[in-house]
This record gives sequence, structure tokens and C-alpha cells, in this order.
Amino acid sequence: MERTTCCVVGGGPAGMVLGLLLARAGIRVTVLEKHADFLRDFRGDTVHPSTLDLLDDLGLGERVAALPQCRITEVALPTPGGGPPQVVGDLARLARLGVRHPYIAMMPQWDLLDLLADAARAEPSFTLRTSTAATGALRENGRVTGVRYRTADGASGILRAELTVACDGRHSLLRSGSGLAVREFGVPFDAWWFRLPRRPDETGAMLTPRLGTGRFAVVIPREGYLQIAYLGRKGSDAALRARGIEAFRADVAELIPDCADRVGAIGSMDDVKHLDVRLNRLRRWHVDGLLFIGDAAHAMSPIGGVGINLAVQDAVAAARLLAPALRRGSVPGAELARVRRRRLLPTVLVQGVQRIMHRLVAAPALDGTLTAPPAAVLGLMRRVPALRIVPAYLVGVGPLPERAPAFARRPVRTPSPRSAPAATGADDGDGV
Repeated sequence: MERTTCCVVGGGPAGMVLGLLLARAGIRVTVLEKHADFLRDFRGDTVHPSTLDLLDDLGLGERVAALPQCRITEVALPTPGGGPPQVVGDLARLARLGVRHPYIAMMPQWDLLDLLADAARAEPSFTLRTSTAATGALRENGRVTGVRYRTADGASGILRAELTVACDGRHSLLRSGSGLAVREFGVPFDAWWFRLPRRPDETGAMLTPRLGTGRFAVVIPREGYLQIAYLGRKGSDAALRARGIEAFRADVAELIPDCADRVGAIGSMDDVKHLDVRLNRLRRWHVDGLLFIGDAAHAMSPIGGVGINLAVQDAVAAARLLAPALRRGSVPGAELARVRRRRLLPTVLVQGVQRIMHRLVAAPALDGTLTAPPAAVLGLMRRVPALRIVPAYLVGVGPLPERAPAFARRPVRTPSPRSAPAATGADDGDGV
């Protein structure tokens, strides 16, 4: 019978950060990842200023800075009449608030996860088991005492653990079998992700939404290409695909005219990845012996691209709050409840803002009643540029950011200056 102190199910950002932090606390931790590696396209790739600060505290800043990435410093809306985009979020202003990295780093998530895995493997108490999928929770006397798993070659087994943490995303298998109630919020849109070539002269670091009748898109600069988030009415994936690739290319060309000359790069509808957008949260984040964090506890909308950031912050809070109990070898339910109490406020606030954006922007755009950015917003940002820091802070830092616990910190090595590269996809989608 295999044993560990903490079993983490899911090797995404939350799972890998939690595994690394607990291992640095000297706790035996085993991360189960169902895939053989992290190399999957169209995953959430946004790394926000608060997460970059965390990686600095973990002594990984220089290695992160060396990864291929595009640094987003502005969020802008198109100006009616075809003028220059109007900046509504200026992340560079975050430097005034003491943020060490006043930008969002767009980098391949597999690179970041590989880096975290390498750092965690340096700790003797850490184990990463790839090609190993949890198939269900092991329960004894009403308590979760580990997981059942299956490997890629069909072998099955049991891993016992004092604590199991579900970091297995919005379609969490452990959540579906937990009996915990989920609060769902309506979402009016789904998202489709695809790439377009990026010309050498396109060197900007600006995130630019585009509005059109019945749809809208966000153009995200990446390393060597543009990543496009195309948003349309929820439940319309089958109809969109039935219209065919030519109709889709025409829609994209109309919505993003400056990319009309390259829509032929979308070879077929197989190149367009669908994301069923969900917005929900568990009413309770644990049962005895089992904790949920990240998307497994609260699925986020891609609006703002904050899902990864929140999941990482959950992991940091869980490691800090639970490490003492894990060292003692017993984690009562009252300790698990502390994680939800700590992380509920930022979750509710961010989901509240997303719901407002769905109601005021997404739904009207899809209904055709909003075809241009609100003139009042553009005018206010033009008259009072200092206000641009507000959306930048909400997206880049967020409410109640977590700092690395003392036991996990390593000396900070300041990255050497380097020019910002140009950019590089989600099972759960990038943020927009």
C-alpha cells in the first residue's frame, strides 16, 4: 500500500505550486498528473504581477525571466471612428504601488510547469507521477484517506494520504463525487481560441478587445504569433462549425480588419478550439480529508484572465495554513475550512466583477446592442489617466494577494535586464 502525507491531484499551476511549497516545508507530497507531460496547447498562459512576485520570492525569478514570453503592459479599447486604441488599463503604473513586475507575462504554460516541477524535484520529499490519473477518492469511516488511480498502461492502485487536495480543474472528477453543492452563475458566451501569424513590425504589448454585432474578440500578442479569443453566444459551437471555415474566416476578417490578410492561416475548424465557459463555486471547499482549490473550487470566466492567478493564490494560502497540521500528521476539518475563509472574499469579488462585465459588455455585444466601447468610459480614461491603474490592479494583482510563506522562500535573484520578447494555450483557455 503506497502512502504519502499529501496527495495533490492535478499538475496544473495550483497543483505544482502547492506541491513545491509543501515539499519545501519538508512534507511528503505526491502530485498525480494524468498526462505524460505538460505539453498541451491552448492552456491559460497568463502570469500576473502578483504571481511573478511570488516566483521571485521562491528564488525562481531569473529562470522565469529567461522563458520565452510576451509582456503585456496595456489594455486598450478601439476608438470609434478608427482612431488609435484608448488605453483603459496601464499595468506599468503598478510600479508606483511597489509591484516588481508591472506587466502580465504571456508564456507557454508547459514551460512554467516544467520549471516548477524541476524546482520541486530538488526537494527530497516531492514526487511527481505523470501518466497517473486519479479515478476516485478512497473513503474509510466517512473520511477521504487517499485516491484510487490508474496509469497509462492500465495498472491500477491506491495511494493513501493524510490529506488529498483536488487541483483537477473545472471538470474535477473528485468534485463530482464529493456530494458538495455547487453554485452556478449564468454565462452568456463561449470562447473559441485560434492563432494568426504575427508580422515582424507588430511589436506592441497591448491587449485589444474588438467589438462586433453578435460577437467580439480579444487580440493577444504572443511570441511569434497572435492568439485570438473569439467570443460568441453560449451553446453555438455546433452551429459555428456547421457554417464552415470560410464563413468563420469572413467573420474574423470583419471583426479584426487589420488581420483580414492572414485569416487563411486558420486551416480548418480543427484549428479553432472551443471552451465551454463556466462560472461557479463550491459552497463548501472540503470534506473530511479532501480539499478543493483553484478551478476545482471555483471555475472562473476568462474575462480578465485571472483564473490562473487565483488558483496559484489558493495554493499559497493552503500551503501556509496547512503546513503545520501536515507536519503533525493530522489535518482536521476546521483547518481545511480556514483555506476557504481566507480565499472566499477574493473569489467572490472577482466573480462579481466578471458577472458585471458579462451583463454590461458581453451580453449587449452578443445581442448587437453594444457595437463600440462605451463613450463615457473612454472619455473618463482620457480625462483622468490616473484611473487606468484601477483595472490594471484588479487584473494584475487582485484582492488579497498571497505572499510566499517563510519556509518556502529562497534568496531573490534579480533578473538581468532583457528586452521584452514578442509572445506564446487551455484545456481551460487563456483569459481575455
